[in-house]
Amino acid sequence: MARISFTVNLQRHLDTAPLEVPGSTVAAVLAEVFARNPRLRSYLLDDQGRLRQHVAVFIDGEQVADRRGLSDRVGNDSEVYVVQALSGG
Repeated sequence: MARISFTVNLQRHLDTAPLEVPGSTVAAVLAEVFARNPRLRSYLLDDQGRLRQHVAVFIDGEQVADRRGLSDRVGNDSEVYVVQALSGG
């Protein structure tokens, strides 16, 4: 199973402890995470199911390419890292 973890700024607002979840794509991994923590969905995805502008997902250190369909492949031993960028001044 893939291991997914989240930046500290997300951890401050939601219970986002690292998890091991099944899934062969980013969409499948996130679906499992959202089943366990439904509130996280609105922080990461817009109403069309795409990654929000200030959210980035990395698989084994590489940023995902498909921000709309989340079809990037995730291996059984992959490390998935979710980053929510902070902006402002």
